[in-house]
Amino acid sequence: MNPNSLVSIDDLSKEQIIELLETARYFEEHPNHKILDGKVVATLFFEPSTRTRLSFETAVNRLGGRVIGFSDASTTSSSKGETLKDTIKMVSNYVDLIIMRHFLEGAARYATEVTEVPVINAGDGANQHPSQTMLDLYSILKTQGTLENLTITMVGDLKYGRTVHSLLMAMKYFNPTFRFVACDELKMPREYVEFCKKQGIAFEEHSDFSREVIDSSDIIYMTRVQRERFSDIMEYEKVKDLYTLHNAMLDTSKENLRILHPLPRVNEISQDVDDNPKAYYFDQARNGLYARQALICRALGITPEK
Repeated sequence: MNPNSLVSIDDLSKEQIIELLETARYFEEHPNHKILDGKVVATLFFEPSTRTRLSFETAVNRLGGRVIGFSDASTTSSSKGETLKDTIKMVSNYVDLIIMRHFLEGAARYATEVTEVPVINAGDGANQHPSQTMLDLYSILKTQGTLENLTITMVGDLKYGRTVHSLLMAMKYFNPTFRFVACDELKMPREYVEFCKKQGIAFEEHSDFSREVIDSSDIIYMTRVQRERFSDIMEYEKVKDLYTLHNAMLDTSKENLRILHPLPRVNEISQDVDDNPKAYYFDQARNGLYARQALICRALGITPEK
């Protein structure tokens, strides 16, 4: 395994996270470089993606590298039965870095075990999404001026939402208070609840997305109920519309409150929220470019001249 691979946000120390955030800030101020000249990066997306894939590919292009890969696994030899191991080993012959999204939990970790080329996990099933976490942390830092002592409310699909799992783990360094708002079917998995207890992280679990919860939050992190994670469509239909944020619900919220969402959204944030200055999800997506530029440089062992 290459030590510069990133499978889980837990692979990073507090110091490494802070350094990456500083590098992301630098890239926001200076987005275009040629520091990847001669480098080739593979983006292997076995699961659909828009923002993650495009921001990674834009990051490589803005840094002067080249991208190969695929966004539809049905067009590759995996559709003929080629194993993930063989795909990774084959692609490793051609590139300096692999960025991979896969529908199976643990696929990214497995990929690191069969190649010495660094691997960045761009999402594996319902497990982890560390690059999203870095852009989330950068967004929180930009809007709050700090990562310390914040109240973060996570709403919706907390069972399958890999973005909330990764963010929860990363925030252990910054003394957060969490509010988990979900129905019984989509509650935060017990392993993450136990993680909070072990780390001494304050948290509350709610089924009601109440005004009291909203008004005491610094960050509200909305999530989409993910139809693709349900084997029973009736179960999905039962829970998909339980939590929707409307603009009127923000009337008495804190001035510093910001609304985050990993996107895409369906109907969990009403469009009347979009013009509210507390809505930050489109800016959040833009921050993904800078955070992923920082992660790519780390994976390749390149330090930009600041």
